[in-house]
Amino acid sequence: MDRLTNTIRPYAWGSTTALAQLLGVEPSGDPQAEMWMGAHPGAPSRTERGALNEVIEADPERELGPEAVAKFGPRLPFLFKILAAGAPLSLQVHPDLAQAKEGYADEERRGVPVDAPNRNYKDANHKPELICALTPFDGLCGFRAPGETADLLEALGVDSLKPYVDLLRAHPEEAALREVLTAVLSADPEQMAETVTAFTAAAQRLGGAYAPYADLAHHYPGDPGVIAAMLLNHVRLQPGEALFLGAGVPHAYLDGLGVEIMANSDNVLRCGLTPKHVDVPELLRVVRFEASDPGVLRPEASPAGEEVYETPIDEFRLSRLVLPEGAAPQDLTATTPQILLCTAGTVRAGELTLTPGQSAFVPAGEKAEVSGVGTVFRATVVA
Repeated sequence: MDRLTNTIRPYAWGSTTALAQLLGVEPSGDPQAEMWMGAHPGAPSRTERGALNEVIEADPERELGPEAVAKFGPRLPFLFKILAAGAPLSLQVHPDLAQAKEGYADEERRGVPVDAPNRNYKDANHKPELICALTPFDGLCGFRAPGETADLLEALGVDSLKPYVDLLRAHPEEAALREVLTAVLSADPEQMAETVTAFTAAAQRLGGAYAPYADLAHHYPGDPGVIAAMLLNHVRLQPGEALFLGAGVPHAYLDGLGVEIMANSDNVLRCGLTPKHVDVPELLRVVRFEASDPGVLRPEASPAGEEVYETPIDEFRLSRLVLPEGAAPQDLTATTPQILLCTAGTVRAGELTLTPGQSAFVPAGEKAEVSGVGTVFRATVVA
């Protein structure tokens, strides 16, 4: 197996301390948002054999196994990350596979440069993802029932929010959510900024359930995403709990450290809480306007002790092993490619010793035995 050297992305919303603390190093003082593990060409992991994407390209069947290549093609189908949010990320959704293929083909046909700021589709793939908390982790996920949101907005006593309250109560669920999100994102910027200011003052005064939403305005003053966020459920994950985010589900990560895994795609449509491009018509085509519970996932333990986070897709499978003192070695050998990530303690993986934040790539069929005292996350595929 190969020890991985991974790139840390310095996005502005990243924590200045969380990743450094996990890695046991002194903080640099700069934001450190994501550590990427995998073969994404934007920041591939490096091994002694070369960049992981180049290692895989040289012999896909040897590295990924014939089953994975037959099902997903000659590329690692997932991207594995440690995500450290020190400020809210953008409010966003991801397309399903058909929407991604259609949107990518359309932008290619129209000649939109792939690095253009108004480009929506960087590839033709969908981007389901799973976030698992390493610390208490706050996020927004899925639409709240329209009637509940109407009650919350009305209680603020802000006159400019009343039209949204009326829309939420006047229409069936899908139409109510669609009309309000459309109205918020299409509002006059100056009037919306005034609404956000009034909302923030009222939300700060009332506190409680409003506090996470009021805090958004501190980071994004005047942004319509502050009001759009009120349509969504707030969820706090405890360590070991996770969220699965399928296509069309609006979400935003607010604060905390977590392990994230996703299909190998970079397709994001933003709703707000960002200075980046917001394509309202395309966004409305992709969003699923249905209320849903955030659906907190807790891992299912196997007889051998491996805890699996069950999801409805095959591009990735995430599991966790907590190895106590005196535990027998665990054999993780598989016919599929794997990345092993240590998040606590000291773990022996094959001939490698992994400490928190360190990871290894295990080619398909390679002997993979782990031992020691600590926690290991295992990323692979369902082939």
